[in-house]
Amino acid sequence: MKVTIRDSQILKTIEPGKLAEHLQMTGWHQHHPLNENSVIWLKDYAGEPAEIILPLKPELGDYASRISDALKTLEIVEQRSQLEILGDIFTCASNITVQGIVINLQEGITDGKVTIMGVVVGKLRRIQLELAEPVYELAVKAYQARIPVICQGDLAKQGSYFVLKNSHHFTLDLEAWVS
Repeated sequence: MKVTIRDSQILKTIEPGKLAEHLQMTGWHQHHPLNENSVIWLKDYAGEPAEIILPLKPELGDYASRISDALKTLEIVEQRSQLEILGDIFTCASNITVQGIVINLQEGITDGKVTIMGVVVGKLRRIQLELAEPVYELAVKAYQARIPVICQGDLAKQGSYFVLKNSHHFTLDLEAWVS
């Protein structure tokens, strides 16, 4: 199944530096600046040069569109889905809703660390968050009864896992549990 990323909010979360790191790690080389807002990257693909125009300023109006074009090119050259590529370069998203199952609890004195297994950019991922009482008790209940949970916050990638910061609206997803 071929999935095209079209959500401009997600595309705007891709940092130019992270995409540049990915390009460099996968054999692309920086050719030259197109202008003060973008840089051209090249890579030999099937005997022909493949080109990506990397926008440098996320605040520009066409930033999401340029990132979308880059993902389309990477999908062809890397022969991987856009979701897989996005998963490699995705670093953060503000005010995102996460749904998952509580898989680990670490209780502290006044709060607890919770690990949720949820879907981020098309893959199951471990997501860590801290909850204060009495919400932590709700996480314990979800863990014991295997009830899915929903939570909102700012998602950030830290190494190989994700952290949900500024978490709020942590609730049991009873609708998903029943069905």
